[in-house]
Amino acid sequence: MTWADYFRVNNLQIAETGALNAAGANWRVLRGAVENGFLVRARRGHYALPGTDAHILEAVRLGGRLACVSAAAHAGIFALDSTFAHIHLDANASRLRAPHDRLQQLTADNRDGVELHWGGLLAPTAGTEFSVALTDSLVQIFRCQQPRSAIASLDNALHQRQTTSQDVTAIFAALPGDLQYLRPLIDARSESGQETLLRFVVREAGFDFDIQVEISGVGRVDMVVEGRIVVEADSRQHHDGWEAHVRDRSRDRVLAALGYLSLRVLYRDIVHHPERIVAAITGLLSATGHFRTFIV
Repeated sequence: MTWADYFRVNNLQIAETGALNAAGANWRVLRGAVENGFLVRARRGHYALPGTDAHILEAVRLGGRLACVSAAAHAGIFALDSTFAHIHLDANASRLRAPHDRLQQLTADNRDGVELHWGGLLAPTAGTEFSVALTDSLVQIFRCQQPRSAIASLDNALHQRQTTSQDVTAIFAALPGDLQYLRPLIDARSESGQETLLRFVVREAGFDFDIQVEISGVGRVDMVVEGRIVVEADSRQHHDGWEAHVRDRSRDRVLAALGYLSLRVLYRDIVHHPERIVAAITGLLSATGHFRTFIV
């Protein structure tokens, strides 16, 4: 059995020395595996395969577990920005190591953008050896990220059925009073994080809208604004290839025949330039004589 086979069969990302010893690998075997590039020694007593996610290795080296957006992203949940690792540490954690060098003690100068999370967890024994439970990561996201980003992550977790309504109750019970206003904004109908972010853009602009609207002859569309503009949040993942373009253009043609205007918006505009989306919707409404008298 190869090292890769051992990790796959045992469903591991990180293997501790004791388990490897029990499988027949003594210290000489482990040292040889590290020296020959078959294993990575993430931290004393903890090994991983080459190519293991960098954030997982950073968490283990530092002596903690993935948290916040890093834990959510690893679980396949939308996280607006998971560029840098977010790592949870126990309150009594000590002798911390730098995330990129297990031989260096952690300092303010060698954190390399890593965000540290301390404090208690709702489910401290849940999760994995390298990641906190999803419910705890969502609590951390609400405390750490912008409100729209947190709602986008929670919507996505609910839509994927990785989180339940009971979990939502527990999450908000753990949040401070000044964040309770966000609970009514949850809507698991959004099929992706960017759809939730788009919802925030349109709501804050003062438009009337509905999401996941079923239109006869077309199917379900992401959003209908002011009863006449169909706004869809395009992503490269689902719109690459000629067949996808043919499908989109056919939908647009049918929508036009039904009296709707179509607006396809990009992820980068939703996240970085929401004013462009508001301007486009306002322009379409003006062009059709549907004037808005109040735009925030």
